[in-house]
Amino acid sequence: MNKKEPLLQFAPFQSSVDEGFWHRLSSLKLNKLGIDDSPIPLIGFYAPCSHSQVSNHLTLLAESLPSELSEASLIPETSHGNRNRCSVPGIHYNTNTVESFHALDKQKLLKEEAGKIWDDILTGKAVEDCSVLSRFLLISFADLKTWTFHYWFSFPALMLDPPATVVNLRPASRWLSTAEAESLSAACNEWRSSKSTTDVPFFLATIDTNSHATVRLLKDWEACQKDAHKILFGFYDPCHLPNNPGWPLRNFLALIAASWNLKSVHFFCYRENRGFADMGLSLVGEASITVPQGWKGAVPNAVGWELNKGRKVPRCISLAQSMDPARLAISAADLNLKLMRWRALPSLDLRILSSVKCLLFGAGTLGCQVARMLMAWGVRKITLVDNGRVAMSNPLRQSLYTLDDCLKGGAFKATAAVGSLKRIFPAVEAEGIVMAIPMPGHPVNSQEQDSVLDDCKRLHDLIDAHDAVFLLTDTRESRWLPTLLCANTNKITITSALGFDSFLVMRHGAGPFSCASDFNAETANSSYADIPKFCENNANEKHRLGCYFCSDIVAPTDSTSNRTLDQQCTVTRPGLAPIASSLAVELLIGILHHPEGILAEGDINSGINGATEQPLGILPHQIRGSLSQFSQMTLIGHSSSSCTACCHTVVSEYRNRGMEFILEAINHPTYLEDLTGLTELMKSAASFSLDWDKDIDDDDEGCIEI
Repeated sequence: MNKKEPLLQFAPFQSSVDEGFWHRLSSLKLNKLGIDDSPIPLIGFYAPCSHSQVSNHLTLLAESLPSELSEASLIPETSHGNRNRCSVPGIHYNTNTVESFHALDKQKLLKEEAGKIWDDILTGKAVEDCSVLSRFLLISFADLKTWTFHYWFSFPALMLDPPATVVNLRPASRWLSTAEAESLSAACNEWRSSKSTTDVPFFLATIDTNSHATVRLLKDWEACQKDAHKILFGFYDPCHLPNNPGWPLRNFLALIAASWNLKSVHFFCYRENRGFADMGLSLVGEASITVPQGWKGAVPNAVGWELNKGRKVPRCISLAQSMDPARLAISAADLNLKLMRWRALPSLDLRILSSVKCLLFGAGTLGCQVARMLMAWGVRKITLVDNGRVAMSNPLRQSLYTLDDCLKGGAFKATAAVGSLKRIFPAVEAEGIVMAIPMPGHPVNSQEQDSVLDDCKRLHDLIDAHDAVFLLTDTRESRWLPTLLCANTNKITITSALGFDSFLVMRHGAGPFSCASDFNAETANSSYADIPKFCENNANEKHRLGCYFCSDIVAPTDSTSNRTLDQQCTVTRPGLAPIASSLAVELLIGILHHPEGILAEGDINSGINGATEQPLGILPHQIRGSLSQFSQMTLIGHSSSSCTACCHTVVSEYRNRGMEFILEAINHPTYLEDLTGLTELMKSAASFSLDWDKDIDDDDEGCIEI
């Protein structure tokens, strides 16, 4: 080697990662990859330098990664014909822990990628698809709790031994004659304006004896030798420096030496200005290559790990500060649910949870807790109905209210609760409805009748517009009309009721006109806007699960009049409401994920772990618990043919008479009992007496009476 010839120095590739890339990586990790840390194919993009003071970077965009809808192979979609996006293949290793990230064998990974480039050179693939010469490698760790990303790029470059030297390096305008420079500039502009070649980053530029330039593909090498006066090995140079070619030339020289055995190479660093070839910014140089005999036998050594401010250390970026707080809140809210799908609950359907519309009657102790639990499960559409105001005694037990809500007479609970929900999670679609629920046993006079009928119609419309209904009110009679309307429209209905130290949580069975054949697993797991149609038969009446009123032998009536203070308030142990509310929400999640949905039979806890086939476990009908005993049991109660709220007779009467029926039920305390036959049943029970004396045998005289 001529000692006077300086070594050819290359300007390293620089990386740039768009924020969208990290967002798609996060989504892909949470929703599809989970703990799978297998390498992922990437597509990077770069273009020729287009400014005399700034180099272009290899850029990763959102589309550099495969989408979540891609096939199992996870191959990103490659688009061609964009002059500003020359596609480059890459590989991505994303680790599950920061310790694994630091422990990666970086030299081994670099050698593997260099081996792929060398393989492509020897097999001729690099001549057919020259983009593989610029393969790159990315390793990363994504901390999805803090939105912090640790990453490190490598741009593997094969090392010639001995290194290439530079004989001459000048701007193309000074290397070529004026005619040659003009012709080459025109040929490059034509090459770049063609959709088929604009993003082909390596090429051959030939100049004949008449100073006419032509740009060709690498595979035309043999044809170029026959009719060319000058041959330049051109490449899109991302570097702007006047005395250094860019990084892609390194592997290009290895290809030239291995494929065509040249020892002197004239290279052309193609650069642009405002989208057109710039011969003053572009460089032409001559490099000398000395290749030892037999060097094709092994993969050459490689370099390429990107420096971070001159040091060999990874980079770190935090997106938390730049992200919209609402977007951060959404990502954080869904994080726990998406992590469940990694291992614990792969079948969890977040789409159903985010789309189901929940209607909560009561915004008190139970309503506040249920709303919070629903949001924790990913439910985003919540409507609360209540006509009460926030009292001074409420904030300690009702978690959505503060002292400010109690001032100036107290804010309406429904609207105050919605405001609190939106402060907790801005993306929730919450609405507060201030209205009273018409109730049996609370008669209305003629002046109030129109207003009550309007409330009934509004109640009907609200239930019709939602998929699941929670009955969380203080009184028994306030649950009657919603129960009837839910049975009529076959809505998922869940009741939670509290005593002093005991609770009941139950799901209502399907309505009397539900048709099992119309409801299957596909329906249950598609959209709750299309919950089963109805059949005008009562064949399944005895098999239906009961509602809150099915076990009663009297109709609901006024339970608020003539009550002492402790009877007017919901006096319960403070720990009771959170337990009952959580179980109520868990019941809903179980129904939404059960193949039979609302028609699922009631399960009883057998005490045997793993006895159920459902991923979320058993789906009970009723859960009754006692804090005094720290006990809980699951029960099943079938529907009653005399139920005052959900039986065939009552629902049929409502369908036939509508609001007239409701008014009669409200104004006449015994109407529902008469209609369902409970009145006759009670008369029969009262007239029935047992003559115990006639049943006592003489042999029993020695028995002790207890």
